Amino acid sequence: MKILDDLILALNFDATVKDIRQGIFHTGVLTRNCGLAATLPRDALRQEPPMVKEPGFLLDKDPQDLVQLAYSQSILEAAIGMATINSLLETDEDSCIELNAAELIKEKGKDKKVAIVGHFPFISKIREIAREVWVIEKNPKEGDLDETEAEHLIPQADVAAITGTSLTNHTLDHLLELCSPAAYVILLGDTAPLAPILFDYGVDAISGTKVVNPELALRCVSQGANFRQIRGVKRLTMKRQAAFK
Repeated sequence: MKILDDLILALNFDATVKDIRQGIFHTGVLTRNCGLAATLPRDALRQEPPMVKEPGFLLDKDPQDLVQLAYSQSILEAAIGMATINSLLETDEDSCIELNAAELIKEKGKDKKVAIVGHFPFISKIREIAREVWVIEKNPKEGDLDETEAEHLIPQADVAAITGTSLTNHTLDHLLELCSPAAYVILLGDTAPLAPILFDYGVDAISGTKVVNPELALRCVSQGANFRQIRGVKRLTMKRQAAFK
């Protein structure tokens, strides 16, 4: 989990934990900023309880303690850890553009072989423009491929789009190792940290979320909002400088 190690080492922990919400689809943590992460209910419900060891007492913890939950084998605890990491990041909006992941994948994937780790609502649009699309998913829907297919399909992809929840389930390091050096690699979703340090690991673009209205975003999270229903956020993309790719 070298990526998690480096993300945490780069954080400024001069903050207090003000609020934690864990909805059915998303988790929100408010420290200096508000950070989000996907909750992954299907994966969480397959795990043995207790899924969160200290519910009701997490606000008593320091940010340093909460970010360590990102290493937890419990999906719900790891989501709290990732949301805390995102809450402590200071995103430089001048280095980002307002561009969602679907548009970036369409731009880079036209007539190319595209591997997408995670099932996203925009998949059908990518199939319209790409030469080949492989959707690799832990919980496959019709047309998706099981996660075991990653080993031989991701190395063939011209574009690899990887869900940020791969940090939550601790698979990102390996998935990035599978990517061809020539591939354009995108990390996406509200779990994805808008942190330039990810570029050191071969990521070319991060399509993530910056919360601009914490009260509204947390209210949406706690009332069962899915990704598209969360309000009070900006969808931002941070790209590696062209000189490095």
